[in-house]
Amino acid sequence: MTLENTRNEKIDSIFASQKAYFASEETRNVKFRKKQLKALLAAMEKHEQALADALWTDLHKSYEEAYLTELSLVKAEIRQAIKKTSRWARRERKASPVTIFGSKSYVVKEPLGCSLIVSPWNYPVQLLLNPLVGAIAAGCTAVLKPSPYVPHVSQAIEAMISEAFEEKYIAVVQGNREVNKKLFGMKWDIIFFTGSPALARNVAKAAADNLVPMVLELGGKSPCIIDKSANLDLAALRCAWGKTLNAGQTCIAPDYILIHKDVKEEFVKKFAESIKKLHGEEIKESRHYVRMVTDKAFERVASYIGEGKVLYGGRTDGSERFIEPTLLGDVKEGAAVLTTEIFGPVFPMIEFDGQGFEDKVVKYITEREKPLALYYFGNEKDGWKIIRRTSSGGACINDTIMHIANPNVPFGGVGNSGMGSYHGVLSFEAFSHKRSVVATPTLFDLPFRYMPYKTFGMVKKLV
Repeated sequence: MTLENTRNEKIDSIFASQKAYFASEETRNVKFRKKQLKALLAAMEKHEQALADALWTDLHKSYEEAYLTELSLVKAEIRQAIKKTSRWARRERKASPVTIFGSKSYVVKEPLGCSLIVSPWNYPVQLLLNPLVGAIAAGCTAVLKPSPYVPHVSQAIEAMISEAFEEKYIAVVQGNREVNKKLFGMKWDIIFFTGSPALARNVAKAAADNLVPMVLELGGKSPCIIDKSANLDLAALRCAWGKTLNAGQTCIAPDYILIHKDVKEEFVKKFAESIKKLHGEEIKESRHYVRMVTDKAFERVASYIGEGKVLYGGRTDGSERFIEPTLLGDVKEGAAVLTTEIFGPVFPMIEFDGQGFEDKVVKYITEREKPLALYYFGNEKDGWKIIRRTSSGGACINDTIMHIANPNVPFGGVGNSGMGSYHGVLSFEAFSHKRSVVATPTLFDLPFRYMPYKTFGMVKKLV
């Protein structure tokens, strides 16, 4: 199935209508925003099965995984926004210094305006609609651009959105990189992009011409550290889960393992046991094991298997785009599997001896681009030491992935893994401008600020 590119004339028409609608000020009304959030939630409920069926068709994603990793997360964001948008949108009174004595100071949250939200294919519902929740709560309009690599999901989303909203408020456009090029060159009030660092550079260059603000949610090679003190049963299970969730096609999937040599052999054994526990004796038959999204993705990820010694797994089937979870050892420095974001179920392991383990791990991580996530298994105190000495978008101690599940903490990257963050109130703030307002009384007027500064000596002591 191939989706037709939305015509440039149609995109221009939608853009103009959304500009005019935002100028009408209707979206600024908080009651209106909450009503639209409720409409989105109702649409999600109505179209849940259609979205789940599309995720199965495009990615072989089971209903359970689709619900837990996509649908439920969006619904939770919507429910929180319905409850809290009034509070988030309220102006805040701030303290005023003596230099503006008598004045009242405020922070006013105003919507940025017309937004563009572009999502990837790996979590095509969650990564498109979660930012939309922030846009609606903030009072923006939105154009949504889903991925052409999951055409059934993109079509299902368009059907849902077009039924729930007028396109002058929220619209979906479809297409390939030619459509992206058109969209990124337009003067939006904000672009929210989720995708690869390579494509993000093109987004940033195009947006720079119009000084369009951006939130960039990217990826990178997220390390998974297995220390000697780790609970290996849990470490293996949680790593196996995090790496096989969506078949490793997750921006915060553990990308590679840095492991203490004393526990490597035991970890490999327990990882194999964990895979069978999660997916059964024959993982290819598991209803919960996702496939590579395209033949090109399959060929790229499968090629990594030959770059090291297979310690577990290694089987592939191109006809189904199936790649078995695979642990690799003896990988040479500079191999593609160690330099490129894998985005699949191949898991290279780098072994360090016990002497200076922490220093070696920190050196390895900090010599590379800042990752979107960092995972440490071992004594919590030692985990905090690693975190203090490194930088990543987010991190877990003795777990993987789960930091994305808490809407009360920011989700976002740093450096090469992104800029800006969202979830919860931060989604609202991502689509808002914090405007400072000072209201000054007219009953009196302190003269110290006026030329020729006759009271300068006294004022200098105060400021």
